Amino acid sequence: MSEPYDRVAREREDDRFSTSGRDEGFADSGPTGDDDLEEARENVLDGWPSSEDVSRFVSGHGSESDESARPSQLSDRLPDPAATPHALDEDDARDEDESESESESLAEPQLDELPEPESPLAPLVDPAPVVHAAGEHAPGELDVPPGYNVLEGTPDGSRRAVGIVVSRFNGEFTSRLLQSALDELDSSGVARDAITVMPVPGAFELPIGAMALAKTRRFACIVALGCVIRGDTPHFDFVASEAASGLQLAALETGVPVAFGVLTLERADQAEARLDKGAEAVKTALEMADLFSHLRAAAAR
Repeated sequence: MSEPYDRVAREREDDRFSTSGRDEGFADSGPTGDDDLEEARENVLDGWPSSEDVSRFVSGHGSESDESARPSQLSDRLPDPAATPHALDEDDARDEDESESESESLAEPQLDELPEPESPLAPLVDPAPVVHAAGEHAPGELDVPPGYNVLEGTPDGSRRAVGIVVSRFNGEFTSRLLQSALDELDSSGVARDAITVMPVPGAFELPIGAMALAKTRRFACIVALGCVIRGDTPHFDFVASEAASGLQLAALETGVPVAFGVLTLERADQAEARLDKGAEAVKTALEMADLFSHLRAAAAR
C-alpha cells in the first residue's frame, strides 16, 4: 500500500509545483510600477470605442468604423446588382410607372374638363346690367297708370315772358346755344318782345344773373346758357359745380323754374354735337312754367 500512496503524493506535489510556478511566472511578468500599470490599462482598453464615437452613435451618426462595418452586415440582405441587373431594371421601371400614374391622378383637372353643374338652382350672380353706348339714353316715355289726377305742363310759350342769362366766355359756342334757344322760343309761340337776354362774363356768374331775373317776378321761367371746357387745372371742376348748384339754388329760393343749359365738355370738339342743348333748355323751362301755372290754378279752386 505504500507504493500507490507514494505515487499519489508525488502527483500532488507536481501539481502544487506547477501551480506555484504559474503563479510565480505571472507575478514576475505582471506590472510592478506606474508605467507598467498605465501600459497595462491601455492594452486592456485598446479596441474600445472612444467618447466621440459613442456620442456620434447616440446622435444617429456612427463612426467611420461603424459605417465601414455596416455594408458587410447588410450585404447579406441586399441583392447583388451584378447578379440580377435585369430584375433591378424591371423594378425601377415599375416604380417609375407607378409614380407617374400617381402624379397624373393627383393632377388638377383642367377647366375644360370640369363637369357642368347639375343643380337646377338659379345662378348666384345676377346677370350683367345692360350698358348703353356712350351718349345714348334709355328709350321710352314715362307711363302713368290711369285713374290718377295728373298735373302736367307743356312747352307752350303763349302769353309768357322768358328771361335768358348767357355767358360770354367761350362765345363761339354760347352764341350758337343762344341762337338755338331763340329759335325754339319762336317755334313755341313766345313773342320777341317777351324775351329778355342778359349776358354775363362767364358760367360762374350765371347763378346770380338768374337769381336777379327771377326776383323781378316778370318772367315765367329763366334759361341759363354757358360753356365750360376742361383745362390743365381744377378750374373746370369748381366752375361747373358752382354753376349747377347756384342755378338750382336760384330756382329753389324764388320758385321760378331755371333751366340748365350749360355745356360741360372735356374737349372743345365735343361741343358741335351738343349745341341743341339751348333748345332743350327752353323746352324744359316752358314746360315747368306751364306746370306751375296749372298747379296754381288747381290750388285756387
